[in-house]
Amino acid sequence: MKRKLLAEAIGTMVLVLMGCGSAVFNGGATSVAAVLTIAFAFGLSVVAMAYAIGHISGCHINPAITLGVFLAGRMPGREAAAYMAAQVVGALVGSAVLYCIASNMGLFGTGANQYAEGQLIPALVAEFVFTFIFVFTVLGATSKNNSTSNFAGLAIGLCLVLVHIVCIPVTGTSVNPARSIAPAIFAGGLPLLQLWVFIVAPFGGAALAAMAWKILHK
Repeated sequence: MKRKLLAEAIGTMVLVLMGCGSAVFNGGATSVAAVLTIAFAFGLSVVAMAYAIGHISGCHINPAITLGVFLAGRMPGREAAAYMAAQVVGALVGSAVLYCIASNMGLFGTGANQYAEGQLIPALVAEFVFTFIFVFTVLGATSKNNSTSNFAGLAIGLCLVLVHIVCIPVTGTSVNPARSIAPAIFAGGLPLLQLWVFIVAPFGGAALAAMAWKILHK
């Protein structure tokens, strides 16, 4: 169990450092090129970690995925809770490293998620729906009945790229509570006030994905 939790912490640290780091060091999503850069940074981080730690922990590196796996009946509740805690710890380490590098370079921001004033509904809908799509993809790609499961890491990473390309202009894209919690703590202010959206909506989308997967699986 300790090996699994350490793997989840390291994997989430890499995801946050590389994904959010791409946003900070590229000056945010200010152009199509920047959006694509950030999207691929997150997606490629997932692909890399899937093949690095997937055989150890399953490479969830996302509390929404862990919730989906739990609700789909593929892991016990206590293990799911421990996974989520490890993921948040890993995200905090990733954000701390990013903050240390960026602040000493005169750069500001931690890649925290937020939405524009008056855009609460679009933010909730986007995070809910895109998390549903992402977690549904994860559950399907990693199913024991899937003959192409050896390519699960690639499929999941590319799905995350796709989600980011569409969702970045709305919220910066979370679909991952741990990825949102850690940067918001370092950023404070508006990202911290809006943080509940990036916890509630992804968990809701993950729950629906688990329900849909169980219906199709049966």
